[in-house]
Amino acid sequence: MKKVLLIICLIFASSCSKNDDANNYVAIDPYPNITTTFTGKINVNKLDNYASQTIPNYITKDNTAGNPITDKGATLGRVLFYDKNLSSKNTISCSSCHIQANAFGDVAAASTGVNGTTSRHSMRLINTRFSNENKFFWDERASTLENQVTQPIQDHIEMGFSGTLGDGNFTALITKLQNIGYYKELFKFVYGSEDITENKIQLALSQFVRSIQSFDAKYDAGRALVANDNQQFPNFTAQENQGKNLFLTPPVFDATGNRIAGGVGCAGCHQAPEFSIDPNSRNNGIIGILNGNGIDITNTKSPSLRDLVKADGSSNGAFMHTANLNTLQNVIGHYGTINLAPGNTNLDPRLRPNGFGQKLNLTATEVDALIAFVKTLTGTNVYVDAKWSTPFK
Repeated sequence: MKKVLLIICLIFASSCSKNDDANNYVAIDPYPNITTTFTGKINVNKLDNYASQTIPNYITKDNTAGNPITDKGATLGRVLFYDKNLSSKNTISCSSCHIQANAFGDVAAASTGVNGTTSRHSMRLINTRFSNENKFFWDERASTLENQVTQPIQDHIEMGFSGTLGDGNFTALITKLQNIGYYKELFKFVYGSEDITENKIQLALSQFVRSIQSFDAKYDAGRALVANDNQQFPNFTAQENQGKNLFLTPPVFDATGNRIAGGVGCAGCHQAPEFSIDPNSRNNGIIGILNGNGIDITNTKSPSLRDLVKADGSSNGAFMHTANLNTLQNVIGHYGTINLAPGNTNLDPRLRPNGFGQKLNLTATEVDALIAFVKTLTGTNVYVDAKWSTPFK
């Protein structure tokens, strides 16, 4: 009888074990390393929902072409995102610089890597799937998110698999991961094979990052009640509606760049309802180098303006690639008076009307209204949803 049961188990490609008390045979867990490592965090039989999240009907951008989000792929991406094994010294993960509690950004001006600190402030990863701009990094050097996600791993300072300065290369990382039991099981679970490649890592990490979305802000509740952004939002205060109007309405300038009417035109570069950066934007007048000298005029991208601050109004980190502006008041002040810095040949023309650095001449009331509106772009779920948290116990 035992031989018959053994043959049946082999035929159905499953292992069996005998419970002597009940004289029953039960299947052995086919993913023991996943179960042991991620108990209570990942259940392969009941994955978190990454692929079918609710998206408001007024959101029209979707950058998933060629790599649609799947629950399996994003689950693997989540593990990769939080795993310090992806760094040469097992000390840094993607989540070290992109922290859920800070809207997947960093409160530190320069993030800490395995061999020093980053040369630019870490960008928040909110709603990358819904961005108008498809390129990544502050200087847009990565043409796709898939291309971007493994570049920090291959950076000597950040994660240390650069293949230079004594670092191992990406092949060394793959060999390392192939010797970790839960990766053998996860890659088999997602791709049908234990083989690990850079492309598979890129696909999974990108799916996880694209799954990080925030659409439960006060703005979203108001936008759902009206036909377009230019209408008054019924759930907004008068101050918030004033700020929205200022944000959306283009300014009117005189011959020397002084605002004499209209709004302040933030939406010219940060279009509602995604509030991502216009792909045609150029430098915004910040040309410094983080913890360095000289100028850098190549920075032309920004993260979405959603979740700039937390629900309580506290910052998710300083602003700009140099992290030199600490408050929303500082940011508005920067755009309030644009200086034509020597050497900045890449300044966005929208910031130099009639050849002069713009002067918005904002009143204190207008500044307060703008800040009140920007705060309506902050949600709550993205900070606490378990599916975007560390899967490690």
